[in-house]
Amino acid sequence: MKYSIIVIGDELLIGQVTDTNSGWIARHLTPWGWDVEWVKVIADDSREIGKAIDEAFAVTDVVLMTGGLGPTKDDITKPTLCRYFGGTLVHDEATARNVEWVVNQRHLTLNDYTRAQAMVPSSCRVIQNQVGTAPIMWFERDGKVLVSMPGVPFETETMMEREVIPQLLRHYNSHEHIAYRTFVVVGIIESLLAMRLDEFERSLPTTMHLAYLPQPGLIRLRLNGIMSDENELQAAMDFYSSRLHEILGGAIVSDDDKPLAQIVGERLRTRGLTLATAESCTGGNIAHQITAIAGCSDYYVGSVVSYDNQIKIRQLGVAADTIAAHGVVSEPVVRQMVEGVCGLLNTDCAVSTSGIAGPGGGTPTKPVGTVWMAAKCGDRVVSQMRHYPGTRDRVITRATTDVLLLLLSLLDGRDVTV
Repeated sequence: MKYSIIVIGDELLIGQVTDTNSGWIARHLTPWGWDVEWVKVIADDSREIGKAIDEAFAVTDVVLMTGGLGPTKDDITKPTLCRYFGGTLVHDEATARNVEWVVNQRHLTLNDYTRAQAMVPSSCRVIQNQVGTAPIMWFERDGKVLVSMPGVPFETETMMEREVIPQLLRHYNSHEHIAYRTFVVVGIIESLLAMRLDEFERSLPTTMHLAYLPQPGLIRLRLNGIMSDENELQAAMDFYSSRLHEILGGAIVSDDDKPLAQIVGERLRTRGLTLATAESCTGGNIAHQITAIAGCSDYYVGSVVSYDNQIKIRQLGVAADTIAAHGVVSEPVVRQMVEGVCGLLNTDCAVSTSGIAGPGGGTPTKPVGTVWMAAKCGDRVVSQMRHYPGTRDRVITRATTDVLLLLLSLLDGRDVTV
């Protein structure tokens, strides 16, 4: 099934807010064999909304629309949809009760603007929003479906999973069975990976497909299959998954689509090891990634964000002479940092970073984007230097990923470039 996405919001067009809804929708419908054909971001304008719906229905039978719904005077989406699909705006008692329930759950006071959320087009079927006051509206005309949802990502994501996706799948019932598996691959760039998997891809039946989903530091491989016989599909998925493992071996670090911090955490938990972090240029981002994973208290002890050199010296035991001789962005410093935080917090493993995230502070020998990092596990310490192009955020993000990959290499016993 192919579908279109319309995202409404002036704030999106001027870059004040980033559209995350379309990407989330695509990621969560793709495993069900649904392919996004068309995505468009438009202004809060009645004519633009109508024009976008016409364009979307011209190429797909399903349109998913987010944004433009809210308890404000400038909400023009409902009247526009009412004119497009017919009917009038009416007070829906079930929606009114839902709005009141949501407001009470948030310990807020119901006002006239919020009450107005219960006014909906008579031509739609309402799906009650369990986490917000803006109702989700399902429209049908000439065999085509449009679902209008709020623009708040949390509300869209929650209600897509709970209600919209299940209802779409029931509405467009298919006898085909769909399966997918995701493999996280490290230590090989995309072009070389594609060369290594060329014969594998040519051996796949026409009902199966391998997709490359690269991101800095790693690649996700997604194996998709669609067949009428579910047992045959699962057997094929098992066979070709095993073939991938035979070809790539230890380069596959996970058979599931998990964040890198979660993969590292599972290794630590399985081995009964603890972890600490010592951060300078990453400013706590490594700790943030780790603690974003539920259950990380099983293995993660804490962090020292040693942005100032005196913290490195006093808290982590970095020698002042080492900093004077080599500079704070250097291999000896990050190795002393990782040893120091392990001793300070009494952990089995640790990682450390020190670098120049920019935009200023670089030198001819250590330009902006230079980062030294180290990882320790037991008695073994490894370190590496990286040069990252791009913005401050990009440098911090890449350094966070690469130091976790460095630790993962130690945990898995793979070769590490030092």
